[in-house]
Amino acid sequence: MRRSTLFVVPIFALAGLASSVSAQTPIGRPTARLREDFGSIQTVRELANGQVLVADPLSKALYRVDFQAGTRDVVGSEGQGPQEYRQPDAVWPLRGDSTLLVDLGNARLVALGPELHFGPTLPLAQGDFQPGQPLVLRIPQGTDRDGGLFFRSMGGGMGAGALPDSAEILRLARDGGPPRQVARFKVQDRKVNRSGGAESQNVSIEPIPLSPEDAWGVAPDGAVAIARAGDYHVDWIAPDGSVTRGPAIPHDPLRIGTAEKEAYLTDLARSGGGIGVEVQVVNGRPSMSFQRGGGGASAPREIDRYTWPDRMPAIYGGRLPIDGLGRAWVRRHVEAGDPSLYDVIGRDGRRVGSVTLDPGDRVVGFGKDAVYVVRYDDMDLNYLERYALPAF
Repeated sequence: MRRSTLFVVPIFALAGLASSVSAQTPIGRPTARLREDFGSIQTVRELANGQVLVADPLSKALYRVDFQAGTRDVVGSEGQGPQEYRQPDAVWPLRGDSTLLVDLGNARLVALGPELHFGPTLPLAQGDFQPGQPLVLRIPQGTDRDGGLFFRSMGGGMGAGALPDSAEILRLARDGGPPRQVARFKVQDRKVNRSGGAESQNVSIEPIPLSPEDAWGVAPDGAVAIARAGDYHVDWIAPDGSVTRGPAIPHDPLRIGTAEKEAYLTDLARSGGGIGVEVQVVNGRPSMSFQRGGGGASAPREIDRYTWPDRMPAIYGGRLPIDGLGRAWVRRHVEAGDPSLYDVIGRDGRRVGSVTLDPGDRVVGFGKDAVYVVRYDDMDLNYLERYALPAF
């Protein structure tokens, strides 16, 4: 029997909402920008010398960017060998100015030393995948200064019945051992499509766009921030497990119109789409493959192929960026064409300020006193800019 399961996991679940924020601060002018474009940028990693690592999954290259010189060069090369990758997707900080590279194409995590030499690897998939069992994929959504790796469970097993509405946030210690559950968060609503017969069954799980999903991220000290989409508040889970719950932040839900649907598909395509995870079981033996681009390549006009909610939730789900001061940057949704809006949330769960960017721009990471932002041209190419970190 052959079973194939395709999961589409959006990095940014695009949900939206009009915002009632009194004080919004424009981010200002960039302190540096790179003229060369990228296919897609998920995260950036600022090194101790000020240079920046950028993994571009669509161009299949890991770049080292020198803003001072206005240049970039390629680190490593495409392939399956020790200094190679097949689809570099994201970069995360590790101790000692080292870096963790997510290589989707080779289904592995790779540690890079300070000199950017490729070191130990770890497979993305954990355990055996059986019907009804949770699917655990070590696709990072953050790291802490102790080398802990934070990722989500997929929340449902291959061939399972009803899909759960939440998933676990897990932490894997640097020295190994089983992952530890940190918290749970709400995932996007999804639908299951099945085709084929008993001997060759295909199962696809597809998110429902603009359905509510919590956003979460990891601070350098290991605290986890979760922006709850229901009443829009932020929970902080400290490394010792204690929880600080912030107050609900006012918001006015918008109806989803044609413009919002088109903006959702445009944003998803610009950011590289979701991660396609394919599980094939042939004669009882599973195999997996990963690829960036699943679920996000549809033209904006193909809105009728999707199921849409009537109204948008308060926030974007998925990854929640956290700056070096330990503040969470929660992206709000606005009417199509309005400036991008981020609420900056302190460790007490309260909003300390709100920052606006040009329409469609998004935050992809932080450095020492810096915010890294992706902007787009008319061809939807990604351009990387650096801004001063706002002080509130």
